[in-house]
Amino acid sequence: MTAAVLGLGYVGLPVVLAAVEAGFEVVGFDVDAGRVAVLELGRSPVDTVTDEALAGALATGLLSFTSDPGDLATSTAYVICVPTPLLDRLPDLSMVNSAVEFVARCLSPGDLVSLESTTYPGTTEGPVAERIEQISSLVAGRDYSLVFSPERIDPGNPEYGLGNTPKIVGGVSKECTAAGTAFYRRLVDRVVPVSSPKEAETAKLLENTFRHVNIALVNEMAAFCRELGIDLHEAIEAAATKPFGFMPFHPGPGVGGHCIPIDPAYLSWRVRQLGSSFRFVELATEINDRMPAYVASRTAEMLNGVRKPLNGGAIVLVGVAYKRGIGDLRESSAFPLARRLIHSGAQLSWHDPFVSEFVVDGRPLPEIKSLGRDDLSGVDLAVLHTDHPCLDLDGLVSNAPLVLDTRGVLRERSDHVQGL
Repeated sequence: MTAAVLGLGYVGLPVVLAAVEAGFEVVGFDVDAGRVAVLELGRSPVDTVTDEALAGALATGLLSFTSDPGDLATSTAYVICVPTPLLDRLPDLSMVNSAVEFVARCLSPGDLVSLESTTYPGTTEGPVAERIEQISSLVAGRDYSLVFSPERIDPGNPEYGLGNTPKIVGGVSKECTAAGTAFYRRLVDRVVPVSSPKEAETAKLLENTFRHVNIALVNEMAAFCRELGIDLHEAIEAAATKPFGFMPFHPGPGVGGHCIPIDPAYLSWRVRQLGSSFRFVELATEINDRMPAYVASRTAEMLNGVRKPLNGGAIVLVGVAYKRGIGDLRESSAFPLARRLIHSGAQLSWHDPFVSEFVVDGRPLPEIKSLGRDDLSGVDLAVLHTDHPCLDLDGLVSNAPLVLDTRGVLRERSDHVQGL
């Protein structure tokens, strides 16, 4: 089997390496020729895949990269891992549609097509299968195998990766599911077959909608608990000692990344096509989307407490990636927070050891290189937005005159260190 992986980001590149390790000949495809050129040099553009791992895969002779869709023609398995963002809060499947068309022009009878890109229920059996048939005249389940197998990558998670995270596979027929299961069993420890692509598509959306709703719950509680003089983080830790019926979630400055802000909207959009509304998702989105505004208001409140205005105040965002331990800026709540602070007249800078540049609305913001006394000497307030494990938090607390801890990791609480 020769496998083609379309989309070489946080999802696709780990699939590429796993397929090479399993002994497949692999073609990694991306429309971004610059990204392909970097990969061919053995340099990983994804911070969760090391240059050493990539170089090892290239050294096997089983791996090649291309931006030419014609190079996909010799493949017998196609894995689509392209982004599915929102456009004006509506599902944008343009990149999936392009990838599907590339695959359809190369597809042969007996081949396998797996869609890993998150989407709404019905996409695989509907638009994907229909477009492939229009271009190739091949019918899913009869001429080739078509499955949906949702990505479950958690960037920066040291415990779970592609190999040891169970892989859901749902095909348009039992034979398709069997073909997809056989393929992924060579890549991962455990495969979980389901009845159809719709169940697999819904499982992915359910996982992240569950997180979205529970994050919104604790985010809303954060404001109330502060008004009531309650340490919410201590309450969460106490509740988590219950050995059943509770799972801890923690408040923060908003939600970010490729899943939580996006996936529930796909499910909500699909429900609206039925003439209904998914009120839990819509309320959770409203709550999580307003957290950057709440953080900005807390920033102004803390400055007011020492008789300083936000307008003209020197503010540093500490950590701008959407989660700890990685440099991924996709949908980071640091962007709407930065916009609000800048709009209020704040002089904004940032510090993040995983990020090389932080650009807001086309404007690169100045970087503070460290959390030492000299770098923080002119700062009025530091907002701990992302609690990277490598941050000098002791230096932050000692050297910043005011610290707003949005993650609840600074156990010291005083007039100059406060939480949400």
